[in-house]
Amino acid sequence: MSIATNIAKIREQMDRAALAAGRDPSEILLCAATKMNGADNVRQAIAAGVDCCGENRVQELTAKLSQDAYRGAPVHFIGHLQTNKVRQVVGKVDLIQSVDSERLLQAIDKEAARQGIRQDILLEVNVAGEESKSGFTVAEVGKIMEQMYLYGNTFVRGLMAIPPICQNPGENNKFFQEICNLSVDITAKKYDNVSVDILSMGMSGDFEDAIACGSTMIRVGTAIFGARDYSVK
Repeated sequence: MSIATNIAKIREQMDRAALAAGRDPSEILLCAATKMNGADNVRQAIAAGVDCCGENRVQELTAKLSQDAYRGAPVHFIGHLQTNKVRQVVGKVDLIQSVDSERLLQAIDKEAARQGIRQDILLEVNVAGEESKSGFTVAEVGKIMEQMYLYGNTFVRGLMAIPPICQNPGENNKFFQEICNLSVDITAKKYDNVSVDILSMGMSGDFEDAIACGSTMIRVGTAIFGARDYSVK
């Protein structure tokens, strides 16, 4: 099926999941995870109405920016970001979703200050405590929120999480719900440089569950573009 057809199907699934949870479907954004997809596929996804594009790799982001591939949609960085590549991302994207350490936060704020801008970010939460994944623990998130007044060129727009790969529907609901509860706690405390209006959680295999638990943005790659061929470099 075409990219446009796939996106239309995903939109229908999103709407059903939102309505079943008593939510307004317009509250939930579709981020196309464009890793390993060329500029033409990105343009097709934008034309079909995705709300934003999410890039995992700095090299791909830079190449597609030079091709003007993201015209018509915001672009987010959603992959692991090394501090030595911060200059290639800050000011180039609308949102950095994957801020997974205080060291990275400091580097982003420093670069944003150098450019004279404010960079919007999400804090990545390692909600299941997986050793193979980066991110703040739930306990660490509160500490970082208390310190955000120190980072005048960075603004936390919300949280991002990647729960474990699930085999059955509903397996990740406890993690999605934990992130939602965390966001409620943060909002109640009114931290400086923080406004939690984005919960980025849910991917191709579990986005309906994520929506049921309060996600406001899902990141979908395979269901839009098809399976990635990792044998191709």
